[in-house]
Amino acid sequence: MSLNSTPLPGAVGGTKPRTKSSSLFGQSMRRLMKNKLAISGLVVVIIMFLACFVGPFFSPYTDNKVNMAVMNKAPNIKHWLGTDALGRDVLTRVLQAGRISLTVGLASMVLSVFIGALLGAIAGYYRGVADQVIMRIADLLLTIPGLPLLFIFGALLSDWKVPTEYRMYIVMFMLGFVNWPGLARMVRGQMLSLREREFMQAAVVLGLNDRRKLFNHLLPNIVPLLIVIATLNIGGSILSESVLSFFGLGVMAPTPTWGNMIDAANNLIDFQEHPWLWIPPGFSIFATVIAINIFGDGLRDVLDPKQKR
Repeated sequence: MSLNSTPLPGAVGGTKPRTKSSSLFGQSMRRLMKNKLAISGLVVVIIMFLACFVGPFFSPYTDNKVNMAVMNKAPNIKHWLGTDALGRDVLTRVLQAGRISLTVGLASMVLSVFIGALLGAIAGYYRGVADQVIMRIADLLLTIPGLPLLFIFGALLSDWKVPTEYRMYIVMFMLGFVNWPGLARMVRGQMLSLREREFMQAAVVLGLNDRRKLFNHLLPNIVPLLIVIATLNIGGSILSESVLSFFGLGVMAPTPTWGNMIDAANNLIDFQEHPWLWIPPGFSIFATVIAINIFGDGLRDVLDPKQKR
């Protein structure tokens, strides 16, 4: 047998065996794929996003024109989820409302994670005065219940007569402002723990500057925590926005959101005689938040090293 025909060690028929990816990302994805419940939640979330952001382009009722001839019609062939008190297609408005609710949830999550992670990292790494100032502000905000604080901010927006087209962006900042203190405390705790690890002691011995210690060694180690918290925060933000809009303190009509669609059908007649006005937006909130939380729980099981496998 010639040298070229000698099979490689561990190979069959002279071919090198394929091995599974041993990277942390690859291992995490394989564990996540085995969690059928988490994958089901992810599928529901993807379907909801596609339906809300793409679906309205295929609807002939996106102009939301008032049509009194078909007001409060039950579901039929032309209007699959019926029409509202102004003759507008409920299905189209639910999808359009989903755009706003999902956008507010995502944007406020990004804002709260950015602020919380940044301030928590500064407090945990530098400690001293920075830690005391940031944590005392966080403690002060944590002593105030989040929902009443949002109600106060929403009432101020109504009192100041903020235009409807700007209220959505202000609600994003409101939700991000309310949600960052808890995240900052968790990030600070992780930073204090990581500072004492061997790799950080080695970084100090090597004389690395603060920027490299933070962005190359500390922050990458808390990314899994941030991913899990960010995923779970989306559902909470969607619920908070829906509550504000339901009480008329969030995004106002005519801009549709799931919350103000339910608020528009909160009288006894609509509740009993026109269930298609409030069931679709209510079910959308329920399905989206449950799916996001299920997927977030699956991510936590995969990415949290303290979880038992």
